[in-house]
Amino acid sequence: MKLDWAVYGLELRSPLRISRSVMARRDAVRVVVERDGLRGHGEVVTSQFYGLDVERITGLLRDLAPVAADCADPAELFERLPELPPGVRAAVDAALHDLIALRQGVPVHALVDVPQWTDVPTACTIGIGDPATAAARAAELAGRGFTVLKVKVGAEDDVATVNAIRAAAPDARLILDPNGGWTAEQAVRFVDGLTGVDALEQPIPPGRWDDLAWLRERCPVPLIADEDAATVADVRALAGVVDGVNVKLAKCGGIGPAREIIAVARDHGLDVMLGCLVASSLGIAPAVHLTGHARWVDLDGHLLLADDPWTGIGGEDGTLRLSGVPGLGVVPAGAAASGPATSGPATSGPATSGPATGSPATGSPAPGSAAAGGGLVRER
Repeated sequence: MKLDWAVYGLELRSPLRISRSVMARRDAVRVVVERDGLRGHGEVVTSQFYGLDVERITGLLRDLAPVAADCADPAELFERLPELPPGVRAAVDAALHDLIALRQGVPVHALVDVPQWTDVPTACTIGIGDPATAAARAAELAGRGFTVLKVKVGAEDDVATVNAIRAAAPDARLILDPNGGWTAEQAVRFVDGLTGVDALEQPIPPGRWDDLAWLRERCPVPLIADEDAATVADVRALAGVVDGVNVKLAKCGGIGPAREIIAVARDHGLDVMLGCLVASSLGIAPAVHLTGHARWVDLDGHLLLADDPWTGIGGEDGTLRLSGVPGLGVVPAGAAASGPATSGPATSGPATSGPATGSPATGSPAPGSAAAGGGLVRER
């Protein structure tokens, strides 16, 4: 088997502000696993929060390439995967699932206990901003068909902003996400004064589980752990502390680990949110195939981009849609008009793919990328 990769930049439509950072762009690395003329694809994005830049990602892939070359099939590479940062492992995991599904002629969701996939609404994120700007964004999204809005909070005018969003989109369900920017007492005061909130995600800094339990007893809406819920062990321990967990493939290591976390969450009475980082449709697609397992779906990372280099999962009108073709079901945006979505042998990836941006031989970063001197961005 052959492992290859390419580096490309992702620019956001507008800077996304959360309680701990602001992001305007990030780099992505497309991972390709090839066997018998079929190519499976995955994507990992740079993240200061998770300690991933282009140099580290491509260095790990360079080390993995000889292991892949020595494997006869995807199953063997799964078994021989070394310990990797979750984001990198998730990209390789996605590429292998894509390749396996292509070889079997089925969509990825058929491999993960979702034989009949249905269209699903996704939340779309409104970053921290002034109330008027947030309200205008909410009205725009509601007009496009979004019924769920994730509102980033953690600023002084949170109450005014959420009230403005509620007035602009009165029928939308709201998920509030302070990214750990509140205290437990602040969360209680804030949520008590609002109506129409569907859930509250990671209101306090991670690691304060006693405060989470205290908050849950007083919070009138479901409480979801994100940064606190990275592993199966975390999820087991969070039973009775929160109402749900946010499962991100880049946080847990891919489709396989996500399925295990989802199963443990259900066994312990916890609901599941499927979340994401800002990424292209290629990076979001693996989680889309798991939406049949989730109560809340927040897979909008590709919708925040100025120019998504991949297409195939929808979402622009608030609803995610898969084509039903084998594999992940995404193609480079420029190829979408020439045929049905597939990740098969004809797919070469965005225009920046190939040796010009990174290869197993050199792993050199693209000009302007974080590893080549461009600015790092923080994950959402």
